[in-house]
Amino acid sequence: MQLRAQRRDRAARQGPELFLFERAFEDCLERIALVQREFARTLLIGCPDPGWPDRLGGDVDVLDPGSLFALAAGGRQVIEDHWESPAEYDRIVAVGTLDTVNDLLRALRSIRLAMRPDALLIGAMSGGDTLPQLRAAMRVADQVGGEASAHVHPRIEAAALSPLLQTAGFAMPVVDVDRVQVSYESLGRLVGDLRAMGSTNILSARSRRPLTRRGFAAAEQAFAAAGDGERTVEIFELLHFAAWSPAEGRT
Repeated sequence: MQLRAQRRDRAARQGPELFLFERAFEDCLERIALVQREFARTLLIGCPDPGWPDRLGGDVDVLDPGSLFALAAGGRQVIEDHWESPAEYDRIVAVGTLDTVNDLLRALRSIRLAMRPDALLIGAMSGGDTLPQLRAAMRVADQVGGEASAHVHPRIEAAALSPLLQTAGFAMPVVDVDRVQVSYESLGRLVGDLRAMGSTNILSARSRRPLTRRGFAAAEQAFAAAGDGERTVEIFELLHFAAWSPAEGRT
C-alpha cells in the first residue's frame, strides 16, 4: 500500500494521465444524473483531478490513496480496506482505486458502514481482462529470462463483482463492463501511460530485478507482433458498478 501511494504521488508530480479516469468519472456523472434525488453529503474516493468535487456538486469530502492527489483536492489519504467512518454519506463515488486494495470485500464493507440508509454507491474499477497484450508480452520476457514473475496485479472478474457487493451488504447491485481499446505505437508508450496513471506494478511478490535488455526487447517484439505492423491495440476493462445501502428497517 505504501508503494501504491508512491506510484500515485509520482503520477501527481509528473502530471497524471487522466483519459481513463475521466472516462470512468464522466460515466458516473451521467448515471447519477438519472437518479431523481438530491445528495446532501458525498464522499469521493479516488481523485486524480482536483476539479472533480465541484463537478459532483454539494458537500463533497475526498479520500485518495495518494497524499498529493488528496492534498490537491483538499482531502485526506486513505487505505480503503483499513478505514472507518460514521454513517454520514448519502452518496459515495469510488473511481479507479478499489481494484488495488488487498481486501476488496473489507473495503466495500467499510464503504457501506460509512453510508446512511438508502444511500448510493457508484463507481468504476479496473477489471480482470485489463492489459492482455502487456501480460502476454511480459510472459515472453519471463521466458527469455528463465524466471516467472508477477508483473500485473490480479483484478476481479466482472461476474464476481455483483455477488461481492451483495456479500458486503449492498442492495440492488448493477455491474456494467466498458472495454476500452487504446492503440499504442510501442510497449514503452503503454508503460509510460501506466506510470502517469499510477498503475504500474505494486505487488509485494514482484521481482526486484529489472528486465534485461534482451528480455525487454523480446517483450517489445511480442507486443508489436500483436498489432498491425504500426500500432497495437491494448484493452482496459472498466467495471462500472452501482448499489444501494439498505433502507431503514432492512438488512
